[in-house]
Amino acid sequence: MGSFNPTASSIRGSSRPGRATFAFAAALGLAGLVGATERIAAQGTVRSVHADWQVRCDTPPGAQGEQCALIQSVTAEDRANIGLTVIVLKTADQKSRLMRVVAPMGVLLPSGLGLKIDQVDVGRAGFVRCLPNGCVAEVMMDDNLVKQMRSGQTATFIIFQTPEEGIGFPMSLKGFGEGFDKLP
Repeated sequence: MGSFNPTASSIRGSSRPGRATFAFAAALGLAGLVGATERIAAQGTVRSVHADWQVRCDTPPGAQGEQCALIQSVTAEDRANIGLTVIVLKTADQKSRLMRVVAPMGVLLPSGLGLKIDQVDVGRAGFVRCLPNGCVAEVMMDDNLVKQMRSGQTATFIIFQTPEEGIGFPMSLKGFGEGFDKLP
């Protein structure tokens, strides 16, 4: 598990998001802790909608109870086959907050995942694994990152296909704080 390190370089190129869609990876966020990411369960039930974010809940196989996650997905307008899903959840012990970002296959893994909030560079996080439906970057969310996401307007997640070509996915933060507060 990583954290966003504030060493990201400038990003060239970006794309604008299409409609926010619930994509291929919602179950990844509902799977719970790190080792459970490989289990893909049902898509989950929408419990609440908070502007551009959804709280989805499901009981993954083997879990003792229902698990919920705050989720938003976007696709690039100019590259309909490239999408990104952000999943925020609290661990089962309620002691940690995780952010999982599922990027499409073909990302340049050593470059990691970049993040800017309202054009302020937050840093980069490494990818922890690739699954058949995408590669997952995962970070522990500290209080500062949660605060930045609550107060920000737009988070831009950046993936790389080459060391020089970054693709930015602007994602609305409208409703993030309200949705985060609704997570059990």
